[in-house]
Amino acid sequence: MFQYPGRMVMLVATATALTFSAVAGASLKTAPPVGPLPSGPTSTIETQTGQLVAVALPRRSEGRVWRVARAFDAKVVQQVSEADVGASVVVVFRATGKGTVTISFGLTRGETAKAYESRRFTVRVR
Repeated sequence: MFQYPGRMVMLVATATALTFSAVAGASLKTAPPVGPLPSGPTSTIETQTGQLVAVALPRRSEGRVWRVARAFDAKVVQQVSEADVGASVVVVFRATGKGTVTISFGLTRGETAKAYESRRFTVRVR
């Protein structure tokens, strides 16, 4: 044991790296994309570059969660936070550049594809 201290340290470091690799690999799996969205309310928001925009979605029970359903241009807005506030889920975006984007949310049961409700927000950044 004392004859090979360098080898012992190397084995511990390798085992630790493999453990972190396995954990990181597990967290890289993504949820399936949200499928077709049912019709739902649409809102339009106008703002300026650098401003924050918050949208409130009604919190639902039975394991249903709001998910961003479609990609949007991060050159126009970027999500900065999300929180449960009272009976709502509030998602905050920063206006990062001029343009117009539509942010679509789908209500799914966990990370599944079927959407039970939808909300759409068109954000115009001047």
